[in-house]
Amino acid sequence: MRRPATRSLAALLALAASACSRGPAPAADAGAAPAGSAGAPIGSAGAPVDPPAPPGAAPVRAPVREGGALARAAREDALYVADEDHGVVRVVPLPLDPARPGAGVPAPGRPAQVLALGGREARVLATVRDPGLLLIFRPDASAGLVEVGRVPLPADAWGIAVTPDEKTAIVTSAWTHKVSAVDLEAGRARWTVDVAREPRGVAVLPDGSAAYVSHLVGADLTRIDDLGGAPRVRRVALPASPLRAPSGERLAASLGYALALSEDGRRLFAARHALGAMGHAAWFGAATVDVLITGRDEPLAPPHHGNLPVLRSAFAEQVITPESVITLPGASVTPVTQPRAAVYRKRARTLLVAGEGDDLVLEVDATAVDPTLAIVKSYPVGGRYDPHIRVAGTCGAPTGLALSADDATAWVFCRSTGDVAALRLRDPAAEGPAAEGPAAEGPAALVHLADDPLGPEVAKGRRLFYNALDGTVSGNLGCAGCHPDGRDDGYVWREATFSTADGEHANFVGRPENIPEVAKRKGFPRRTPMLAGNVGAAGPYGWHGESEDLVGRLQTGMGLHRWGGLPIDHTQAGLAARATYLAMFLRRGLVTPPRGDGAPDERAKRGREIFHSDEAKCSRCHVPASDYTDRTAYPMPKRPPLPGYDEDPRPEYKTPSLRFVGGRPPYLHDGRAGTLAELIEQNADWMGKTSHLSPEDRAALVAFLETL
Repeated sequence: MRRPATRSLAALLALAASACSRGPAPAADAGAAPAGSAGAPIGSAGAPVDPPAPPGAAPVRAPVREGGALARAAREDALYVADEDHGVVRVVPLPLDPARPGAGVPAPGRPAQVLALGGREARVLATVRDPGLLLIFRPDASAGLVEVGRVPLPADAWGIAVTPDEKTAIVTSAWTHKVSAVDLEAGRARWTVDVAREPRGVAVLPDGSAAYVSHLVGADLTRIDDLGGAPRVRRVALPASPLRAPSGERLAASLGYALALSEDGRRLFAARHALGAMGHAAWFGAATVDVLITGRDEPLAPPHHGNLPVLRSAFAEQVITPESVITLPGASVTPVTQPRAAVYRKRARTLLVAGEGDDLVLEVDATAVDPTLAIVKSYPVGGRYDPHIRVAGTCGAPTGLALSADDATAWVFCRSTGDVAALRLRDPAAEGPAAEGPAAEGPAALVHLADDPLGPEVAKGRRLFYNALDGTVSGNLGCAGCHPDGRDDGYVWREATFSTADGEHANFVGRPENIPEVAKRKGFPRRTPMLAGNVGAAGPYGWHGESEDLVGRLQTGMGLHRWGGLPIDHTQAGLAARATYLAMFLRRGLVTPPRGDGAPDERAKRGREIFHSDEAKCSRCHVPASDYTDRTAYPMPKRPPLPGYDEDPRPEYKTPSLRFVGGRPPYLHDGRAGTLAELIEQNADWMGKTSHLSPEDRAALVAFLETL
């Protein structure tokens, strides 16, 4: 059960409100009881940690222990970049100089994250997605990096963090939903455990007692204890953006790429996207930084209940409490788009968050109850995007962040343009406590590392895929906001219609009740489909097969994935050009998940026989030769709609591809089946015929589907 908060709900909310106007707060955690004796800051297992430096003191930055797409060398003479799209680990000299873009060290696959260690022996670690590997490098003055170790891991190795003694690396493997501990001295994996879908970010407590893992799909975190022995795995509830959730509800989350810890380990920050969060025109939800109190594994922000009404207008929101009113500027309800990376800035007690969708680095108060409601400063690294030109000095899709040792400079790696930028950060000692200041001038320096490996046209599509600023393609959420990595957010959206002066529009929304115009309509369920590896066919596309080809579907989607339909000033030529660039990127730039190369076991072989049998009839529609689909829409027997959704007036659905089906729950257009086993159990004879199968044969069919 949730323990009662040590402060009143109104006091917690008042603290968040005051943080918006007074800058960084004192070091004490709101709502967190002091741990240990004499109030000394300690980790969850009682190990003492360094107290925060007094304001204005020259900081001594602790070694970075969480990896990212960008890392700073311990000696601060270089940056390391995991350049996934070029398949190299780059060494970029510091200070940044456009004439010295550095060199790339080829990797045996696509690198996802890097981490520079600065202990007894300088080393650089890099994860490789396929094949799953942890690479261990030694910095070298002439070669840049020299590989000295290679550790096999489950496929799709992605996130990385190390224990304080730098002897153990904790690595997440996304598609295979594994977490592994690597003994860096022995060069081997010590253990591997199974976790929830799409583990990504990872952080280890300062005392080394436990690791936390975020997920690309879902709001819960994973905690792993006893990292040096027999690991114990459990899920930790962290509802997304509680203060902006409808009364009494817990919101789902997506885009959980990054975790960061405060200097004492008491607070864990999860930057992600809150699906269904309330806000002005927030049809898609809102970005959030959710805070977990690690000593209790409880969220810092209280839940929103009926006695905390939210008033919305075109310009502001107000959360009304018994003792105070918090006014939230409408422009700051979604202060950053598609959070991708986050780092804790010890000197200012703030958090930097990279917004992949709006080419922005946001600085928020890390001592606030909800940091995204306490904005300190915004640092733009890009600009309004025109797909027909590449504006010099812009940096697209910020993917990695790194801080200088004195916390005065942030470096940003921008994936869609192949750039690294330097940002001069605000000086908290010089500026003093203040409300959010004006946006910075932009990057102080920028180095272009490499052009797009697939050519200029695919480069345009790549930029459009991540970007939420293009006035035609996006309604303030880029394609990558729902299709991260070309995969999916695991969410069931609602296709709702509403009327305006210029006609009726259809729109995907997270929660219709958040939007007054469609509050009386529940919407039709539309589960986000996976794109990577599933858009190679000529057509048709759409749940009902309503779009003749991919370009046509993308043009239709540009109206569905925004509020109010296409902009008035759009042109058909501009619409078609954007859809064409996007289609090229989706087919050539997205990377399919790794597939096992082992022979199927006996149970999977039995499942294959059932799949192809005349009795089950699975392969009649899910044709193996065409990615396990005949791409035909069939009228399906009606089922009652799930609670909270309208009945779809079009009961015919196109046969979906079964490629990679084992890694993308939930299933069906309405997500009513949480697992493949549940899907087969519920199916009876709704699709094909499975009612005659024994429990053993149903399990065998599931085992076969998991191999596709």
